Amino acid sequence: MSTQPLPSAVFAMDPAHLPELFPSPLMTRLRRLVTIDPALVVRDFTDPAAAEALGRAEVLITGWGCPHVGSDVLDAAPRLRAVLHAAGSVRSLIGEAVWERGLTVSSAVRANALPVAEYTLAAILFAGKDAFGLRERFRTEHVYPTPGAYAAVGNLGRRVGIIGASRVGRRVLELLRPFDLSVGLYDPYVDEAGAAALGAVSLPLDELLRTSDIVSVHAPDTPETHRMLSRERLALIPDGGVLINTSRGALVDPEALTHELAGGRIGAVLDVTEPEPLPADSPLYRLPNVFLTPHIAGSLGNELARLGDTVVEELERLAAGLPLSHGVRRGELAISA
Repeated sequence: MSTQPLPSAVFAMDPAHLPELFPSPLMTRLRRLVTIDPALVVRDFTDPAAAEALGRAEVLITGWGCPHVGSDVLDAAPRLRAVLHAAGSVRSLIGEAVWERGLTVSSAVRANALPVAEYTLAAILFAGKDAFGLRERFRTEHVYPTPGAYAAVGNLGRRVGIIGASRVGRRVLELLRPFDLSVGLYDPYVDEAGAAALGAVSLPLDELLRTSDIVSVHAPDTPETHRMLSRERLALIPDGGVLINTSRGALVDPEALTHELAGGRIGAVLDVTEPEPLPADSPLYRLPNVFLTPHIAGSLGNELARLGDTVVEELERLAAGLPLSHGVRRGELAISA
């Protein structure tokens, strides 16, 4: 009885990510589905060893650090039929030739959205308790504040504005449901009924900014969203409000944001900035009303295995002749991260 040979696959990413994306149990599952050499992790498609592997590859498993997949790569990989991305967006990774030649594309963007949403939930709840500001005062004064200092603190009825019903934004809205919060949503592609189904009230952007104590940004970085939070719009956030950004720094005017934060009128939780990282002399590193983290909201450490698991599950579906669970459609890229 003959056995059908396994399809050939190639890793293309920064090799540093491979052990965490595909720890031993996942790698074992993966190698039951494809023929792949874990010692060959491509960072340059013109490398002779990479070129030889591409010539027989049917599946390309990509991740952070993968070179652009354009027509030159596809010319060197005539048997390639699928690109499975063990990370988030494929917008900058995939060239037009991939779509023109009808390749199947999948991304672990949904899995990568989960830790971003968890980070955001924690930031919202901490911001509502003024945990960041009270911690700074406690460090310097070493005494508990008087009861009057807590008058504006708490999450009961706190107004939260979500910008963007992206995968992260939708997961944040889902996580917020158990809490006694008032939630607004701005997304030009979601109507009032859609927002209500997500547990939010649909609002125009300016109204959302004016009426929210906490504003969290989850829109994609597109030409339409570039600098959407301008100087004028940042000024709409109420005094004492908090801006959370786990999306992209380009959505916020950096000079205007620095001006608002330096004046102390609002606070911010920033996991992304522009530029990234900030220069060493940026005041944002030192401002007590800024909680700055080094782009950690997305998958890190043991969370990376969730991305690898997504790829393995997609390979299992391909082997069974089933449609992908996380397939990417060409038309989605213009309005997604």
